[in-house]
Amino acid sequence: MKKRYSILVTNDDGYEAKGLLCLVEALKELEDVKVTVVAPANEKSACGHSLTLVRPLRFVGVDDDFFKLDDGTPSDCVYLSLSTIFQDSKPDLLVSGINRGSNMGEDITYSGTAAGAMEGVLHDIPSIAISQVMDFTDPGGDFTLAGETIKKLVLKIKDGSFPLPKREFLNVNIPSKTTEAKIQVTYAAYRMYANDSHVHRNPRGEEHYWLGLHPLNFSPRDGVEGVSDYEAIEAGNISITPIQLDMSAYKSINRLQEWMD
Repeated sequence: MKKRYSILVTNDDGYEAKGLLCLVEALKELEDVKVTVVAPANEKSACGHSLTLVRPLRFVGVDDDFFKLDDGTPSDCVYLSLSTIFQDSKPDLLVSGINRGSNMGEDITYSGTAAGAMEGVLHDIPSIAISQVMDFTDPGGDFTLAGETIKKLVLKIKDGSFPLPKREFLNVNIPSKTTEAKIQVTYAAYRMYANDSHVHRNPRGEEHYWLGLHPLNFSPRDGVEGVSDYEAIEAGNISITPIQLDMSAYKSINRLQEWMD
């Protein structure tokens, strides 16, 4: 019997998130595909590439081949899946998302969605992170275009090959539209941050702080050819960016050596 193409799915918005459920539905429309979901029990947005080392974790069955990890991060979900569910045979592909909100520029370093893909490529599994730019006045959001896009990419990988070397993953951002859009290969833009927090007081007068939402402000990188992820999204296109885990600043090695000498 022919082995079905195995896809592990995770996210950082939690196991009940609409984006995750739309992703699973889209993938299950493909032929000869087996989808296994392991997602956090709670929202873990902006948790980065963190693992849980100070308490035990527990799988909770939600449905057939669908599990939530009690208080786990996306990296936990992938790490534990590979040592338990996929102990004998790794999945052919990992898809993390569909995230509610974009992950562009240096936001990738905060992103639990991107971290799920990072954990995948650390274990030599071809991986994709996919995020949907949102109008947050719409509490539900429409993931139709994201679902169609991920099916195209998965079929291209399944019937051909993954386009990147080891320890690199695809970071996909979908514009806030539901119609067909062109896919552009991009680089990660330069993210411009502010510092926004909001203080609140409980009935005892104790102060508590909420971190605010940063507006999506980006700029191109000096000396880099091509189109940035943000420019593609602003033009109404789909951005697909190759991301590498090697963060060594190679251009600065000689300068650092001279400084040390």
